[in-house]
Amino acid sequence: MIDYRKATVPVWTLATGDVRVPSVAGDGPMTAERLGELRGVLAALADAPIATLEAHPLPDKLDRSRGIPLDAASPLAEHLSQLVTQTARNSSTAAKATAAGENLYRIVVPAKFAAQVDQGIICSMGARGVPGGIRGPLVGPNGKIVGGVTFMPVGKAAAGGAALTVAAPLVLMAVAVGVSAHADQKRQQAIEHITELLEQLHEDKLDDEHSALDGCRDAIDKATAILLDQGKLGISLGLDSAVHAINTALGAADRRLARWQSALDKLPAGEGVEIATLTKSFPGIDEEGGRFRTHLELATLATALKRRVNVLQAVEHAQSNPDNLFESFTRALKRDQQRLDELESGIAGVLMRLSVLELARPGGLRPPVFTPGEVDRLMRATHRIHRLGDDVTTGARATDVAIEMARDRDGSLVVFPAVPA
Repeated sequence: MIDYRKATVPVWTLATGDVRVPSVAGDGPMTAERLGELRGVLAALADAPIATLEAHPLPDKLDRSRGIPLDAASPLAEHLSQLVTQTARNSSTAAKATAAGENLYRIVVPAKFAAQVDQGIICSMGARGVPGGIRGPLVGPNGKIVGGVTFMPVGKAAAGGAALTVAAPLVLMAVAVGVSAHADQKRQQAIEHITELLEQLHEDKLDDEHSALDGCRDAIDKATAILLDQGKLGISLGLDSAVHAINTALGAADRRLARWQSALDKLPAGEGVEIATLTKSFPGIDEEGGRFRTHLELATLATALKRRVNVLQAVEHAQSNPDNLFESFTRALKRDQQRLDELESGIAGVLMRLSVLELARPGGLRPPVFTPGEVDRLMRATHRIHRLGDDVTTGARATDVAIEMARDRDGSLVVFPAVPA
């Protein structure tokens, strides 16, 4: 194993536009904490989005199945290779660190600009405890690099600070693939949950809805590969049909959300609610599976697929305006994210309201008599309903976003899901 506690790694400061900022880095190596402070200062001073790129040794054990593979001829791989090759000529630190050709590259986008591209989904992912990015010896459980690692700035400005390298295509592509991989990770988790729930339900209608959504993946994967190779999307890909299926599912999720909100509004304020009353509007809410929970997972699946499509459309829009890549990308993405944000926020609100409901014992003229088994079922149902709010993220603050890329000797890459830095 590599002893990362004694590693010295090169770090590049990347800009997405021709910006001028004061020299703030200073000379010599930096700690991880100092590097984080530098990113914050540069983000505050620069109008165009900036990022930092680190080159770490490749870990011995790496689960590449979680990422999106790109060959050496892809634009992202080529942009990264060009940057590394050019700067290694003038930096002994960069040359030594990248000589083997295998590295784990880590792009970190400061929170100020990351909020423009992730719309909170990265925060939610991290808060729900979903693993992503590289963990273990390189990055600790809180997403920060373990103590002892030092960073050597690559390039020097006239005043002695880290030089800003204009690398808009590199940052755009890395962010696009990282966010796309992140959304696909949520899709995979939703698929697993839906499959398990449908095995219990045996409902053909919901199974058809699931199949229609899952069938969109092939078209989205092909479109992703083409766009990341800077190609043009064609009708033959079937992306239009996939978008139609996704939008249909989102429409169903909107209607279900409206019914859930209406049902909650009709509940008597300040009074306990019987489980039988609750299950009329939320079928199966008191069970491990149930239609309500399947509806939730179908909404999650449709949202994850739509976020991937939104990234594709934003990349296509940005590539049509090569002089303004990152700004075009963020504008297009922001417009398309609003509906998804409202849907997710509405569902989160429903889950929070359900989780704090006071559940009442079944009423009647006489106090009911429960068997021990009925008491156990009632307690389990109450526990399940109260836990609905556990996975809801509220008021998540903006955070730096990291995109990690494993580069092999042949120049090919595997880009992992974006995670909080």
